[in-house]
Amino acid sequence: MTNERPILTIGTRGSPLALAQARMTARALADAAGVDLARIAIEIIATTGDLTQDRPLSEIGGKGLFTKEIDQAQLDGRIDVAVHSSKDLPTLLPDGLVIAGFLPREDVRDALIAPRHGTLDKLPEGARVGTVSLRRQSLLRMLRPDLQIEPLRGNVETRLNKARSGEFDAVILAMAGLKRLGLAAEVTEALDPIRFIPAVGQGAIALAAREHDAGTRALIEKIAHASTAIELAAERAFLTVLDGSCKTPIGGNAQASGGRVHLRGIVLSPDGRTVFETSGEAASGDAAALGHSLGLEIKAKLPSGFLGS
Repeated sequence: MTNERPILTIGTRGSPLALAQARMTARALADAAGVDLARIAIEIIATTGDLTQDRPLSEIGGKGLFTKEIDQAQLDGRIDVAVHSSKDLPTLLPDGLVIAGFLPREDVRDALIAPRHGTLDKLPEGARVGTVSLRRQSLLRMLRPDLQIEPLRGNVETRLNKARSGEFDAVILAMAGLKRLGLAAEVTEALDPIRFIPAVGQGAIALAAREHDAGTRALIEKIAHASTAIELAAERAFLTVLDGSCKTPIGGNAQASGGRVHLRGIVLSPDGRTVFETSGEAASGDAAALGHSLGLEIKAKLPSGFLGS
């Protein structure tokens, strides 16, 4: 241990998964800076999304519910680096803040935990499935309209316990979070991302910094993962075009390799009966332009009012 003051402070939510991601970031930054891990401090910040557990997120605003208090702490100078699950990030950050980099992306797939049935196709008619995500709810209704789908909030363990106990026949979580918590053995089916397209940013950890904090941004650049940044540029540009309402189910998944990036996107109605899909490929340097053009392409197909307000 060292008694020296921290060289920077990381801000994070307080869930076990958020803390695991913050500690992963702290280790990487300490190694990059060549300092003892104790010199990277972690501050837990409660967010509106964490404090409001009695209602679906879409009913309390949807956008920025897991980020705005962390953003404010960063703007106030209390923290230097904010660690976010990329899928929680609004399409636009507050003035003065930027995404300075991403850690290497984890598994992008959604995970089904159905201890008694195993797979989505084997769930019995009328099975009770828990998920708070509008995208997951719509995809489930598209694929299995017979299922009983109910909102389910809480941290990863809380939701897993609902499936373990039999209160729910199945729950759906992100593979990335389960892997980071050492809980991948709980998964009974990793859902095919072609059939069950992930959320924009799923599996990626975003590191935000103050725009003019050159020192912190330079340190983050040392640990930033280039292909993840390319994928997220495409996905977030796609979402930006379509992000008219937090009540619209949207999915997007980009894959970067060999100097190219391929993007698939989807927009669904909440009941899963109306689905619009698109895909395309471009050079990695044109990732954001690809996302933007595919967003415009799919938006042009949507009926008036489909994206909400």
